[in-house]
Amino acid sequence: MTEVYRPVGGKLLTTQFYFMGILALIGGYFLVRRFVFGIGDIAHLSDGFPWGLWITYDVVVGTALACGGYAMAILVYVFHRCQFHPMIRAALLTSVFGYTLAGVSIVVDVGRYWNLYNVFLPQYINLGSVMLEVALCVTTYTLVLWIEFSPTILEAMKANRLLRLMRHILFFFIGVGILLPTMHQSSLGSLLIIAGYKVHPLWQSNLIPLLFLITAIAMGYGMVVFESLYASANLGRRLETKMLARIGAVIPWLLIAWLVLRIGDLALVGKLGLLLQPGPEPILFALEAALFIYATVILLEPRRRIRPTALFWSALAVVLGGALYRFNAFLIAYDPGPGWHYFPAVGEQMITLGFVAIGVMAYLFFVKKTPVLAAKP
Repeated sequence: MTEVYRPVGGKLLTTQFYFMGILALIGGYFLVRRFVFGIGDIAHLSDGFPWGLWITYDVVVGTALACGGYAMAILVYVFHRCQFHPMIRAALLTSVFGYTLAGVSIVVDVGRYWNLYNVFLPQYINLGSVMLEVALCVTTYTLVLWIEFSPTILEAMKANRLLRLMRHILFFFIGVGILLPTMHQSSLGSLLIIAGYKVHPLWQSNLIPLLFLITAIAMGYGMVVFESLYASANLGRRLETKMLARIGAVIPWLLIAWLVLRIGDLALVGKLGLLLQPGPEPILFALEAALFIYATVILLEPRRRIRPTALFWSALAVVLGGALYRFNAFLIAYDPGPGWHYFPAVGEQMITLGFVAIGVMAYLFFVKKTPVLAAKP
C-alpha cells in the first residue's frame, strides 16, 4: 500500500487529557488498595458472582469494542477491499489498547494473580477447558496486535531497517490475527453454554458462540466509524464520510443475520412466550433488538449513510446494542440461585473508569505523536 501516515500533532496536555488523567489516578488508588488489602476490600464479587464488572465490561464487552482491527482485517485482507486500508492503523490502535487493558483486568480480577503463570504450564493445561482456549487466544492475540501495530512505532522511531524486516513478515501475523479473534469471541459465548440454568433462557442458546462472533464483528465496524468521527470532531481532521458510509453498508447485514438467528432460535425451541412474561428480561431483550433495528434502518438507506450525524448515532446504537447484549447474558440476566446478589462496588466502578481513561489518553498520545492516521491532502 502507498498510504502516507502522519502524526496529527497539536497540544497533548489538554483539558480532556487532564480529566482522563484524574480518572486514571482515582482508579489507580483503588487498584493499589486491591493489591495491598485483597480483592475483597474493594469488590462485591462472591462465589455466586465470581465474574463482575471487570470481566463483563473490560473483557467480554471491551474485547468486542476492540475488534475494529479484526473487522477491518477481514474487509481488507480477506475480501480485498483495499480502499479501506488507510483506516487499518487507527482500527489497530483501538484494538491494541482494548485487548491490553482486558488482559490487565484479568490480572486484577483473579484472586491469586501470582499463580496466573500456571495457565501456560503444560502440566496444568486442561485441553477440554473453554476458559483455557479464551485465555491462550486473548494472550496470543494481544501480542500479535502489538506486532501488527509495530510498524507505526518503528516509523515514529525512524528504525527503517527493522521496519523493512517487519513488513516482510507481517503477513503471517495478519493471518494469525484474523484466526484468533474468530476463536475466542465465539468461545466467550461458549462459556455461557456451560453455565446452564444460571443464564436466563432468553440468552441461553446453543447458537450463542455464533451470536457473540457476529456482534463482535458488528461492534468492531461500529467502533471504526465512531473513532473516525471522534478524530474528525476533536482533532481537526476532515470527515471521511464516503469511506465510513461504505463501512456502514456492511453493518446492517450483520445485524439482520443476528436478529434472524436470535429470534429464529427462540421460536424453534419454543421460548418466544418468555417475551410476554412480566419482569425486566423481556424489556432488556426488546431494547437490544430496538438498538440493532434502529441502526439497520438507518444504515440500509444510502442517503442517510452519507450524513455524519446519522452515521454517529447508528454506530453508537450498534456499540450500545452489542454491549447490552453481552452485559445481559453475562451479568444482568445471570442468576446463580437464591441468596446471591451483585452490584459493582465503587472500587470496581472506578478501576473500570480508570482503564477507560487510560485507553483514551493512550489513543490521544499515539495519534498526536506517531503516524497512526492517514495524511490528507
